[in-house]
Amino acid sequence: MGRYRPPQKPGSKYITPEGFQRLNDELSYLWKKKRPQVTQAVREAAAQGDRSENAEYIYGKKQLREIDYRVRFLRKRLDNITVVDTPPSDTTRVFFGAWIELENQHGEILRYRIVGPDEFDPQHGFISMDSPVAQALMKKSVDDSIVVNTPEGDNELYIVAIYYGTPKNHDE
Repeated sequence: MGRYRPPQKPGSKYITPEGFQRLNDELSYLWKKKRPQVTQAVREAAAQGDRSENAEYIYGKKQLREIDYRVRFLRKRLDNITVVDTPPSDTTRVFFGAWIELENQHGEILRYRIVGPDEFDPQHGFISMDSPVAQALMKKSVDDSIVVNTPEGDNELYIVAIYYGTPKNHDE
């Protein structure tokens, strides 16, 4: 089995300032802290002699490859990404960076933020702008509805609120 991987469609090149900072912090940590630690561990393992059966050496080299791969990816990605730090001129519609409150058929309120593909986090309500839900929401206004196809069937969602910037506080 070869190492060939079919080309993937590149993700959107937009990111929020918070997402950019997180990626930049990860790059800094990997390059300035993690890589020197792993390099030192590999150096110490190599000094023990036979490298062919030295688990610490083999594992350390594998870790270095993974760190280098991630560092290359982050540097390339950060160079080619656009930080969106201002809200759109029409804040009554859904665009990148918007917080959206949706009401489902059961009356439950769902809150999402549309972010770049590098920063999506479903646990915090961050959905990628490339996701089907975000694509369906783009350019919609309050009181519009969208239909999302789920394994349980079609689910209709109504837009209750749209806002930009810091999320509004809610009693949860």
